[in-house]
Amino acid sequence: MWTGTLYALIAGLMWGLVFIGPLLIPEYPAALQSVGRYLAFGLIALPLAWLDRAALRRLSRSDWFEAIKLVAVGNLLYYLCLASAIQRAGGPLPTMIIGTLPVVIAISANLRNASRDGRLPWLRLTPSLLLIAAGIACVNQAELAALHNDAHADLTRYAYGALLAFGAVACWTWYPLRNADWLRNHPGRSPRTWATAQGVATLPLALIGYVVLWLIMGFSSNPFPMPFGPRPAVFIGLMVAIGLFASWLGTLCWNEASQRLPTALAGQLIVFETLAALSYAFILRGHPPGAQTLLGIALLVAGVMWAVRVKPEPVELNV
Repeated sequence: MWTGTLYALIAGLMWGLVFIGPLLIPEYPAALQSVGRYLAFGLIALPLAWLDRAALRRLSRSDWFEAIKLVAVGNLLYYLCLASAIQRAGGPLPTMIIGTLPVVIAISANLRNASRDGRLPWLRLTPSLLLIAAGIACVNQAELAALHNDAHADLTRYAYGALLAFGAVACWTWYPLRNADWLRNHPGRSPRTWATAQGVATLPLALIGYVVLWLIMGFSSNPFPMPFGPRPAVFIGLMVAIGLFASWLGTLCWNEASQRLPTALAGQLIVFETLAALSYAFILRGHPPGAQTLLGIALLVAGVMWAVRVKPEPVELNV
């Protein structure tokens, strides 16, 4: 349990990096950031795939189709929605909406996977869920108050960003449940191999997306300078960093956590991503969070620590 929790923590620290990418290069279209990030991820995965080629050969055609579906929804579509949301609503609001994932995934998994993972008793699980929800509400309220005090805020743009963030939540509710299904159904397969397989599956999708986006911009006379934009060194360096740390290392650590933890509990530990993203966002802002935000963070941490102590109970099947 504790080893799985440590892997989930590292994954959260890595995934938190994706929330600051759109803030560092706001002039780059979200679609370009999405395909650029996963093109870098796919290229990084190639030498890793060569080293792991023997294990990758043992994957069946259905395994590769599953990897393609996972990366299409959980990678490309998710980050397209997230980057678009951050560009429209700033960092904290989408981060808080994504922060509902622990609650959404925990409820979905506890309803869906009780017979496989054991049931986390609702009465013992509820306090942790309430603490996490209260923490998210505190931080969200602080950000909304700041938004209302900004005379230049575009509420329509923020609302559109919020809707896109909910789309990202839908993508990433589906992804960990399906990913955990594959890992649990293949206990003899290495999580590292599966992370690398997803990187390899990402490459052709991202490459096709990059080319299509380039063609669309060319035919529409978009003045954005393709292929690498107005700051090519910054863009390429950021995409490589996010591709390596957030995409590959984050996925690897999450796969290790998914093999060790019940899906409902692992879903709650995605709260680490929210905490990391908030920390990075406030570092970029150059000032510490307020008292209400700190209270929210404390509630989130308390909820996670409570959840770690909850043990799943086996489900008795009627014969």
